[in-house]
Amino acid sequence: MTQHYSVLMSVYHKEKPLFLREAMESILHQTIPTNDFVLVCDGPLTSDLDNVIDEMKTSFGEILRVHKLKENQGLGNALNIGLSLCRNDLVARMDSDDICLLNRCELQLQEFEKDESLSLLSGVVEQFHVNTMHIIGKRKVPSQYRDIITFSKKRNPFNHPAVMFRKQAVEAAGGYDERFNLFEDYYLWVRILRQGNRVSNLKETLVYMRTPIDMYERRGGVSYAKNLLAFNYWLLQIKWIGTFDYISGTLPHALVCILPNRLRKFVYTFLHS
Repeated sequence: MTQHYSVLMSVYHKEKPLFLREAMESILHQTIPTNDFVLVCDGPLTSDLDNVIDEMKTSFGEILRVHKLKENQGLGNALNIGLSLCRNDLVARMDSDDICLLNRCELQLQEFEKDESLSLLSGVVEQFHVNTMHIIGKRKVPSQYRDIITFSKKRNPFNHPAVMFRKQAVEAAGGYDERFNLFEDYYLWVRILRQGNRVSNLKETLVYMRTPIDMYERRGGVSYAKNLLAFNYWLLQIKWIGTFDYISGTLPHALVCILPNRLRKFVYTFLHS
């Protein structure tokens, strides 16, 4: 297997140094290593985070290229800047607090080698709070194209922390866009799907996703519900979903967002089980 790939990661000042180190080390030890690691510092970082990055520069050498933004610009904008710097067409997304399985990129590269028309590929992520020995949940997504299209009309069809994509396809779709706060990746995937790109998901676990204890609080509240309604109204406008889908799916989901935390946690746990 001779394909090269870039890794794209963004980090900001609120990240924990230990989490960043674990995330970067999981990239360092991939069974098929990257030859291009683009790390975007989204605004000034803490001295502890800077120290981790300096340590990792020693391990990665010239492969690690750090791009520092003077001000925090948000994840979507930071990723667009980083994407423009990636040297390879294949790009593996990686969050700064998650942990890749060591064969994650090898598994994905195998699929891109089998199908040169493939533009986007994700897989299963397993969620944890403290360490990967105690998995608290698993998010599976459909693997077949038709099932992905159907799934996308109700929920995000790809696990963003485990995505590998072709740079050209993402740029052709307009890249990340912060029009819909907290739905930037979902918004991008639908635009990619509308262009008829070949997409898929692996059935294997690719990434251990660190899940904050307050995750269900973050997925709730009036503000989140408004963003959800706005994004799904866009889906309705472009006829990706119909009026019935909006009424039967979106409105109940928005209702879940404003439920008490305990009830909302139960619903999300049930959906992702």
